[in-house]
Amino acid sequence: MLNTIRHGTPTDRPPLMIAHGLFGSARNWGVIAKRLSSDREVVAVDMRNHGDSAWRDSHSYPDLAADLAQAAGDRPHDLLGHSMGGKAAMTLALTQPERLRRLVVADIAPVAYDHSQAHLIEAMRAVDLSRVARRSEAAEQLARVPDDGTRAFLLQSLDAAAGRWTLNLDALEAEMPKIVGFPEIEGRFDGPALFLSGGESDYVRPEHRDRIKALFPQARFARIPGARHWLHAEKPREFEAALRAFLDA
Repeated sequence: MLNTIRHGTPTDRPPLMIAHGLFGSARNWGVIAKRLSSDREVVAVDMRNHGDSAWRDSHSYPDLAADLAQAAGDRPHDLLGHSMGGKAAMTLALTQPERLRRLVVADIAPVAYDHSQAHLIEAMRAVDLSRVARRSEAAEQLARVPDDGTRAFLLQSLDAAAGRWTLNLDALEAEMPKIVGFPEIEGRFDGPALFLSGGESDYVRPEHRDRIKALFPQARFARIPGARHWLHAEKPREFEAALRAFLDA
């Protein structure tokens, strides 16, 4: 069972479930989840091998989708997924569409990508945790990650007091081809779907649209100007406004 952080109280509206991306956690979404919980329950999850959820050898999208279905229970949800979480959300929508009312996919497409995030796993492994008592000390050892934002993001998954990463680095490394890929699925989701991308990101490209429309016939597309891949962190108010407009329609 996935660890969940719940915001707000149940109402007559479907709960909103949030599935984070690779190396993220439910806590990363705390501010946005709290704001969105003004008129419905919002459930942010730690995906398997992340945060306080269980560690498993498998990190396939069918397994991640099954985890989300179990966390949702019998009540249909609106589902928001970013990056890896977006691929898990799409997999659930395509295989068990009756579990969803609306789908929001943040800055990812149902395709395989060429890039790998294995270099970030190597950087985290290279940190000598025996010399770390606080995150700032780990930050100095993460200097091989040049981007300040990425370095700060990774450090959110460091439990300095316990001297451990809250990420199953071994499983994530072994399953990286599945994480950057996307499974072959027969099915489609006919409900409302929003593909929300960063205006400065190239994760969702024009050539991906035919594939998206084939699987999600009602798909709508929107971009947030000035945002990159972590659009919800870089432009939180704009992200929230776009999300509310779609979910409240």
